[in-house]
Amino acid sequence: MKRFLCLSMFVALTLMSNAAFAADECTKITATGHRYYPVIAYKDGDKIVGAAPTLVETIAKQLNVPLESKYMGTWEEAQAAARDGKADMIFGIYYNDERATYLDYVQPAFTFDDVAIFVVKGKEFPFTDKNDLIGKKGVTNRGESYGNEFDAFMKEKLDVARANGIDAAMKDLIDGKADYLIAGYYPGLAEAAREGVKDKVVALNQALISQEMFVAFSKKSPCHSLVEKFGQGITELTTNGSFDHMMDDATTAWDNAQKSSK
Repeated sequence: MKRFLCLSMFVALTLMSNAAFAADECTKITATGHRYYPVIAYKDGDKIVGAAPTLVETIAKQLNVPLESKYMGTWEEAQAAARDGKADMIFGIYYNDERATYLDYVQPAFTFDDVAIFVVKGKEFPFTDKNDLIGKKGVTNRGESYGNEFDAFMKEKLDVARANGIDAAMKDLIDGKADYLIAGYYPGLAEAAREGVKDKVVALNQALISQEMFVAFSKKSPCHSLVEKFGQGITELTTNGSFDHMMDDATTAWDNAQKSSK
């Protein structure tokens, strides 16, 4: 009888262990990103498409793990989904210490991204570095981070409002509610074109900063065990020219989509 009880307990513990292992196993990756950051990532129906989704889908296919690129709301809401574990992965994201508390960043970065200062044409001002923004009114998209150093500088030294989307931020700039707009260079140009104000807005010649752009896994996702393998995939695809082709294809797809929408 005692041997039977011991055997029963062993079987039960084994089943519990197997169940826990199954729960921790990555069987599918749900990924999300910026809803409007062409051509890195942008919303297309209920999906996020662009060069970054193509990159992570390619690596996931190599690893035989299904991946779904899914629209999950604003940039702020997409980050919240990754923080809460509703999304396994987020792509096209800058590093900062607060985000690192809930994200496992994949190394290396897959690209560098120039952040620009946009102004209304005719209202340009001398700009060599961030200190030239002191005393002026700025605006940027809610949920954006520009790295630990500039985020701290912006909080301590600058007057920058947060708008609900780059479209709202662009409108504040055009309406004179802000002297400048902080945005990624290409998304800023794309938004100006989409709003029909590309002839009214200009990016100042000097980039504000150039930031590394990453893929990251939610620390609440069982798929964060794939961080190292994704790092190997990113290294390969960004050094053999594959990601350059992905960027070219994403640019062509974006341009065609804009033409068909007119």
